[in-house]
Amino acid sequence: MMILDPPHQHHSPQEHDGEHKDEKHEEFGERIRQDFPILQARVKNKPLIYLDSAATSQKPRQVIEALKKYYEEYNANVHRGIYALSEKATMAYEHARFIIARFINAEQHEIIFTKGTTESLNLLAYSLSKQLKKGDNIVLTQMEHHSNLVPWQQLAKESKRDGKDIEVRFIKITGDGRLDMGHARQCIDDSTKIVSVTHMSNVLGTINPVQELASLAHEHGALLVVDAAQSVPHMKIDVKELGCDFLAFSGHKLFGPTGIGVLYGRKELLAKLPPFLYGGDMIHEVRFEDSTFADAPNKFEAGTPNMAGAIGLAKAVEYLQQIGMENITEYEQELTAYALHRLQEMEGITVYGPPDAAARGGVISFTIAGIHPHDVAQLLDRDGICVRGGHHCAMPLMGVLGIAGSVRASLSMYNTKEDIGLLIAAIHKAQKMFS
Repeated sequence: MMILDPPHQHHSPQEHDGEHKDEKHEEFGERIRQDFPILQARVKNKPLIYLDSAATSQKPRQVIEALKKYYEEYNANVHRGIYALSEKATMAYEHARFIIARFINAEQHEIIFTKGTTESLNLLAYSLSKQLKKGDNIVLTQMEHHSNLVPWQQLAKESKRDGKDIEVRFIKITGDGRLDMGHARQCIDDSTKIVSVTHMSNVLGTINPVQELASLAHEHGALLVVDAAQSVPHMKIDVKELGCDFLAFSGHKLFGPTGIGVLYGRKELLAKLPPFLYGGDMIHEVRFEDSTFADAPNKFEAGTPNMAGAIGLAKAVEYLQQIGMENITEYEQELTAYALHRLQEMEGITVYGPPDAAARGGVISFTIAGIHPHDVAQLLDRDGICVRGGHHCAMPLMGVLGIAGSVRASLSMYNTKEDIGLLIAAIHKAQKMFS
């Protein structure tokens, strides 16, 4: 293991306690790494250092094996076949829904399987648009991912053609990357029907005060939608405690397969929403003249679903529950604090978002004076280090920050302080190359 700091000759009891805690936490990350086959790989003859989990997480062996078992042992379409293989697949698919519902403290029929956060939010924008009327407004924030901005933006554009003239408002951010809650109270009024916010920014790492926003939205009769793509993999989520009406996240960021996502909605709200897609398995009865639709969640799951994806995602959730979300949050918070400290002590580095690790997740965006983010990402790749360079699907936020893009290192439970040390060393090397 790489030693990042020279050992001190004398220690107080408190320092010894801190050292033991550091060792315990470092062992945590090392143990987790053993479950992820890809992290044993080498890139350009260097150990793989994966710091792009905000884009997609790596998959533990347990998830990979669950997918393999499904395809080898009971691959069949669900809900339709009256034979043993189909019944087993159906039971596994619906059990996955139960596991995921319990994970976020929801009811089983409040969980809709989608392709991911993007489809979940598009589903909501389409279905909720039917309830909007002239003069209504939708409130977002300046830090939204395009997936939670463009659908509402396009809804508003369509409304102008329909004569509804829906307005989209954006809550501003403060200088340190937090939401300006004073401005939030100005934006959300009695004409607000939807407030849709990211729980954790995919650029700034900011953890937003969702409970406070939920209370504010509900005071004015508005619905609160939460984009939890970045938060669900890193902290315990309880939809009832958050007070949200809808919540969306993606399986591939939660150590599960690609192509599977979740939309949670309160059952009484889902009952009122019209379907987003039409076809098989979402109907109650079809006649040549008209059709009636099944209850939620089936109403929103037209066609053959991603059975393997749901089963794999449930296995990822079980894996996380065995580790304990509180343990993951504690470990990642310490790792984030360490990374922030190491970056902030470097010359020529600007870090964006709250400086306090307790106010943010392990998404750390920064710029290096005189070096384009794409060049940084390419140079770090030579050392086997995977970071993201660009606008991170948040172009309007880049404009607010006054930059064209940033480098983003996003941490997860399988990262270690040694990874951070190698990142810092690679950044020093890049700075020397451009000096």
